[in-house]
Amino acid sequence: MIDRYTLPEMATVWADDSRLSHWLAVELAVMNAQEAMGTVPAGTHARVSGAASVDIDRMLAIEKETHHDVIAFLTAVGETIPNEADRRWLHLGMTSSDLVDTALSLQIKQAGELVCQVLATLRQTIWQRAVEHQHTPCIGRSHGIHGEPISFGLKLLTWVDELDRAQQRLAHALEEARVGQISGAMGTYAGSPPEVEAKVCESLGLNPAKTSTQVIGRDIHAQVVWALASVAASVERFSVELRHLQRTEVLEVEEAFAKGQKGSSAMPHKRNPISGENLTGLSRLIRSAVVPALENVALWHERDISHSSVERVMFPDAFILTHYMLVRLNRVMANLQVFPSNMRRNMTLYGGVIFSQRVLLALVDAGLTREDAYKLVQTHAHAAWNTESGDFKASLMADEQVTQTLSTEKLAACFDETVFLAHVDTIFARFE
Repeated sequence: MIDRYTLPEMATVWADDSRLSHWLAVELAVMNAQEAMGTVPAGTHARVSGAASVDIDRMLAIEKETHHDVIAFLTAVGETIPNEADRRWLHLGMTSSDLVDTALSLQIKQAGELVCQVLATLRQTIWQRAVEHQHTPCIGRSHGIHGEPISFGLKLLTWVDELDRAQQRLAHALEEARVGQISGAMGTYAGSPPEVEAKVCESLGLNPAKTSTQVIGRDIHAQVVWALASVAASVERFSVELRHLQRTEVLEVEEAFAKGQKGSSAMPHKRNPISGENLTGLSRLIRSAVVPALENVALWHERDISHSSVERVMFPDAFILTHYMLVRLNRVMANLQVFPSNMRRNMTLYGGVIFSQRVLLALVDAGLTREDAYKLVQTHAHAAWNTESGDFKASLMADEQVTQTLSTEKLAACFDETVFLAHVDTIFARFE
């Protein structure tokens, strides 16, 4: 991933030196477990762990000849171990995927923790803004058209609920991916017994994979990528909503505009929802990783390496972008400008046509058939709709059929917005 969207803490997880340090940690954990079981001479692990290191440049030079990164790694590490007799115990009974897949699980675990942390932070930020605007009335929309009043806090509360579900999905996927394998060339433990795998995984904070075929099943990894894409889809939903609400003719919210910030090279008045647009675009990239992640599941027989090239790009990019998106959205939400007066202005357009259902129900309750009441209310609503001088309430009050059916007090009560917010506290209480 390009530097523009890569934050330092996540970059560290996927850097080459971090990946190779995990490789070395796995090799040393295996040696330690084998020494504990008496396969490797006592004292070997202490000597090797005190001397072994990875010279990336040396490894790359060797790889140019071997065309095999794990062999190049092992050769380079072996060169740093002074005692030649100790080198023979490196990678004992292992296959390349024992090393690579177990180390990858460590990277996924580390990256997942970072994403979960910032996801929790974002959830708390949105929760705080939701509570702040728990009773701030605004218009609800369906099909992009005014529906009935809600509260802005309730709108944000649906985001909190969605993030809670996203957290659960991601946590489940990461837990399933917290597995390692030291099962050998075909997953039969022919070169190293299951007890070694158990000791290694315990020392690394992993669980032993129940089965492995030389590789850990890629359906496990596909689920992680899907969980990240699900988070990204939610971020996009929130971002699209913020972008709509910032439109000039709506302007119910606005991204913070920093001192010295410019919106357009040509039009000085512009204040654009650039973060929302950025997050919408980045979500597309993360979702694009789901298909190759699923296609990685169908490897030939027990294993091929068609998944390898995909994962070298897919995992770093998906985690880096998800992490960046969550951090950026958290900043947007923490500093979001909210305009309750504009929300009220939009609610009162065309003389309160958004209260049409309340008038309909009042007329039905007063004795009109639903069909007659609907036709009557719709006529007045459409007369007011999108008309500069349109006034739904005034039009109703000038209609004798309406005024003969409903008293002035009952008609006025139909335009009371508090009815729509009566149960907001009950909904919020579900999250406390």
